[in-house]
Amino acid sequence: MNPLPEHERILIFDFGSQYGQLIARRVREQHVFCQIVRNTISAERVRELNPKGIIFSGGPASVYAPGAPTCDPKILDLGIPILGICYGMQLTAHLLGGKVLPANKREFGRAQCTVADTHGLLAGVPREMQVWMSHGDQVQAEGSDFVSLASTDTCPMAAVKHRTRPIFGLQFHPEVSHTPHGSQILRNFLYQACGCTGQWKLGSFIDQNVTELRQRVGQHRVICGLSGGVDSSVAAALLIKALGSQIACIFVDNGLLRKNEAEVVRQTFRDHFKADLHCVDARERFLTALAGVSDPQEKRRIIGHVFIDVFKDEARTIDNAKFLAQGTLYPDVIESGAAADGPAANIKLHHNVGGLPKELGFDLIEPLRDLFKDEVRRLGLELGLPENIVWRHPFPGPGLAVRCLGTISEDRLEVLRNADAIVLEELKASGWYRKTSQAFAVLLPVQSVGVMGDGRTYENAVAVRAVQTDDFMTADWSHLPYELLAKMSTRIINEVRGVNRVVYDISSKPPATIEWE
Repeated sequence: MNPLPEHERILIFDFGSQYGQLIARRVREQHVFCQIVRNTISAERVRELNPKGIIFSGGPASVYAPGAPTCDPKILDLGIPILGICYGMQLTAHLLGGKVLPANKREFGRAQCTVADTHGLLAGVPREMQVWMSHGDQVQAEGSDFVSLASTDTCPMAAVKHRTRPIFGLQFHPEVSHTPHGSQILRNFLYQACGCTGQWKLGSFIDQNVTELRQRVGQHRVICGLSGGVDSSVAAALLIKALGSQIACIFVDNGLLRKNEAEVVRQTFRDHFKADLHCVDARERFLTALAGVSDPQEKRRIIGHVFIDVFKDEARTIDNAKFLAQGTLYPDVIESGAAADGPAANIKLHHNVGGLPKELGFDLIEPLRDLFKDEVRRLGLELGLPENIVWRHPFPGPGLAVRCLGTISEDRLEVLRNADAIVLEELKASGWYRKTSQAFAVLLPVQSVGVMGDGRTYENAVAVRAVQTDDFMTADWSHLPYELLAKMSTRIINEVRGVNRVVYDISSKPPATIEWE
């Protein structure tokens, strides 16, 4: 689906920036639709997409280095407003005949910026402002067709505009929170330079998607793979709003779910949304296939194969089904290289319903493929989903299988399930659940000596993991209060039989990952 195709859009050219998705999120926050595209698309393709403006992202290369990423130079002649950020600014200057050279002093981190022109791009920002720099090269003023709008002590052209073209540049990063006035600068570009009016709103997204879904599906039925997570739940709620009883949701209980998770899904979709919900009890099937397996990659492979088999068996019971829906988000599209004009990257190893459309011969529906996670959460609230689902922390496709380290058994899963429930209960009771991005318990494949009462114990160790992140690409461990950690530990040891030790994971990503397996 192409949201609001007749309205405004911004194209973000990806030159390898670590902040590419963050730029897109900041543009969306200004109620302007945007798409990340490959830097290699042609000027003709850009003309077809008819954007109101273009943003060139940053990137790690030097524009004068062999093989450095570039773009079709004809794009600069289309008359479309362009904002170059960091590398993007250097590239526009380079393509227009300007000089880009190594700076006398590189800038990384916070810098103080002095604004010379508080009109246009920098309207509404103070004369002195903090910005976030990350560069070793600079655009040179000599012989340049760019006019400096702002400077730092070591960068005379920290913000620029072209003398005759609607092209602007920022040597700093307006998209990061370390540039406090960055949102205002992006808004100036979008609304003043590009003439955007802020038509990207979730209400409009819902209305248009409902109309398009009804036109595309007709009288056929749609099968929705429902995991109970935020993405699939919001996708299901949107489909039910559009198509009602034509939607059949399949929820597979694989025995690897959190405590009471299956019941929450039943209550939400069968009782609240009155959905045609097919709950498949496949616990024994999954646990039998996983018996004796400890390698995490093998666990994921087995779970993926069994899931497809179970899903196929249940899908055959649904008559007149032509479509399969899943909760793919825009970051998934970018990372998989699935977007027609998006940057290519590696596809994730496991996805709940990956491969099913081809396996079953269905046409694929991905109603959320243009949205970021924060937009999906807001959409879920508008659609009437309860907050406990909308704000649910991410949960891996393989479920507790990759948090139960070593071999899997029903007894070990029950220990983990109960410990995990206590972690989440205490986070919510303390007000820290929404302050953390993801938190969970991990059952370790080791035992340790302990003392309970007057007796010696030799039992399981549980690790608690809690992280804070904006994008899940990097993450820092959450600095939970000692009192909260102590309460979690005391409750787990006292209430969960078989556990005598609790540890807290204080590893960041990188070098660690968020999940343990």
